[in-house]
Parts: sequence; structure tokens; C-alpha cells
Amino acid sequence: MKILLVEDEPKVAAFIKKGLEEQAYEVDQAFDGLFGKKLALQNEYDLIILDVILPHASGLEVCREIRKHNTTVSILMLTALGATDDKILGLDSGADDYLVKPFEFKELLARIRALTRRTSDAPTGEILKMADLEMDLAKKTVTRAGQPINLTAREFALLHYLMRNRERVVSRVDIIEQVWETSFDTGSNVIDVYINFLRKKIDKDYTPKLIHTLVGMGYVMKETE
Repeated sequence: MKILLVEDEPKVAAFIKKGLEEQAYEVDQAFDGLFGKKLALQNEYDLIILDVILPHASGLEVCREIRKHNTTVSILMLTALGATDDKILGLDSGADDYLVKPFEFKELLARIRALTRRTSDAPTGEILKMADLEMDLAKKTVTRAGQPINLTAREFALLHYLMRNRERVVSRVDIIEQVWETSFDTGSNVIDVYINFLRKKIDKDYTPKLIHTLVGMGYVMKETE
């Protein structure tokens, strides 16, 4: 598995790179945003670990630029900023997950496994359909009314889980455990943010609306109101 690490703190970068290589990951490294963006656009990676605060170009800028060209690569943001608004900025830029510094290396490994596992576990050749929404698990594509819809890896995983559980109410805890697959700040509104991301992409300009909120209970994907 090939990983791009974009981190400007030499000690932190060396620690992460050494630990990942000991786990048999192949790691390319960049110490600033511009070079990180160049590597990300020139090469194929299974995962990109991207610090938020970087020289020359911020991690948020780099993330947005990567997403213009690649909607499927998993991106994990590293941030020293722990406020929910800061995390949402990273997710809104196209990141799939975030990890707040300082962190334990085992937590980083757990996030990496969660992000990369969902891309390899889906049955090949399977297509999920609901109303005029179609998800091709082999091609990692989504269309609605025949129109392509670009999703990040995390959005794809969330939609996959909702479609798998159509007509069933799933709680925020269910989503955390099944989609994020790791420890998570259950007090944050990141799940709600991702649901809103999906709504804007698959429901906003289409009928019927497919993603519904049940106040105090969770979310359900169904064709009727």
C-alpha cells in the first residue's frame, strides 16, 4: 500500500514515516504544500496523510486541489486545531477523516485501516439501486437520473452504508461504528455535516428525496416521505 505523507515538522514526519514503513507501508514524503500537491497529482496513492498547517500552501488548499482531480483517494488530515469548526473546514475541503495532534501511533494506524478497508471489502461487480440513484461498487461510481455524482471516499462509504440499510433507521452511533470503524468524538456534529454533504449532492436537485432525518433517532434512506 502506497501512502503520501505531507508534514512539515521533521520529527513528526520522521516518526510517522518510520512507523508506517515498519508496518510494511510504502511512504513518499513532502515537507511543504506545493511539493505535496505535485506528488499527489503526479502519482497514484492509496492514502494521503496531510497536515493542515504547511509552508507555501495550506493543507486545506492542497486537499481542495487534489479533489478537483481525484475524488476517490482517501485523505486523512492531521491538525493541531481541535475545534469542531476547524475539523469541518477540513472535511468540507474534501478530507475523509481527521486526527488531532498529539495522537498515539496506534490511533493513526486504526484510522488508516478504516479508510483503506472500505475500498477493498466491497463485493466486485455489485450495483445498488434506489429510485433513480445507482451505486456501482466495482467502479466506485454514483449516478442519479443518469448524471454522475462525485463523492469523496468517506461520502461514498456513508452512502454505501445507508443504501445497504435502506428503510432502516440508523443512529449516529451506528454510523460511527460502521463507517468510521474507530473511536470518534460522539459529541461533534461531523456525522450531521456528512449527511448534509450527501443531501446536497444526491437530493438537492432531485425528487424524490431519499435521505430523511428522524429527530432523536437517526437517519433513514427511503423513497417515500
